[in-house]
Amino acid sequence: MEFLRPDSWDEALAAKSALPGALPLAGGTDVMVALNAGRASPEALLDLSRLAELRTWEERGGTVRLGATVPYAAFTGRLGGLLPGLAMAARTVGSPQIRSRGSVGGNLGTASPAGDAHPPLLAAGAVVEAASVRGTRLIPAEEFYTGPKANALADDELIRAVRVPVARGPQLFAKTGTRNAMVIAVCSFALALDTRARAVRTGLGSAAPTPLRARRAEEFLTAVLHEEGLWDSGGPLPPSAVRRFAELAAAACRPVDDVRGTARYRAHAVGVLARRTLAWAWETHRRELRTRRCQSQAAGEPAAEGVRPCA
Repeated sequence: MEFLRPDSWDEALAAKSALPGALPLAGGTDVMVALNAGRASPEALLDLSRLAELRTWEERGGTVRLGATVPYAAFTGRLGGLLPGLAMAARTVGSPQIRSRGSVGGNLGTASPAGDAHPPLLAAGAVVEAASVRGTRLIPAEEFYTGPKANALADDELIRAVRVPVARGPQLFAKTGTRNAMVIAVCSFALALDTRARAVRTGLGSAAPTPLRARRAEEFLTAVLHEEGLWDSGGPLPPSAVRRFAELAAAACRPVDDVRGTARYRAHAVGVLARRTLAWAWETHRRELRTRRCQSQAAGEPAAEGVRPCA
């Protein structure tokens, strides 16, 4: 097996073009496990650890561009405030040592249905930046996953970055596992409420052959929030709407039985996670709405009709 260690991004692309079977290596949290277990035998390893540009991130125009090897540990600071759903998922990944080496780009490359980064990327509307010697193309996250541990990258392409819109409202992530820490998800669920676009997005993990969105659940909840005027009023969600949202989320699953859980349990658990994350996200929205109203009233603006003045 050849070991390639390029000193620049151009060298990395050239190496991948010359040896399409070369397996990218950065943190190694998935790759080294597969190699040691004999589940992978690539013709070459392409070590990307020297490429500093892949370890940086920037926020511009309402979008965060995450370099492919930015570690999960980076989400403890300002980055986590910009992408709260992804930050919640990052904090559930493995141990501190794993979070210091593992990355969103690596999670995408592995494309495991149980990957923790996938649901919040789907819910946030992320786009994968794939590059080769032929140029760069952008792949929406929902089109990136093509099968169990399979993705839409061409043989000569590498993930350079992930573009994730900055949160414009509450974002939540939750997962179930056989224990509370250092665990592969039995199933996971992410929810994003965009209070500006008045839109709902979801992401499901370990609930189908690929990560996916619960589109019918999204459409249903979006319609309820519009029809009831809840985005502006901040009123409580109708219990019947919460139950239906959870049912539609569970119905979106296409799970299987495996050593971590049964298909029936996975579908049930996704419904529970959908209900809980919606309750948490909506309470966050209501709290932020009250805070903004009180600030406006403190600045001398009159309370809107039907809205109680702040004490």
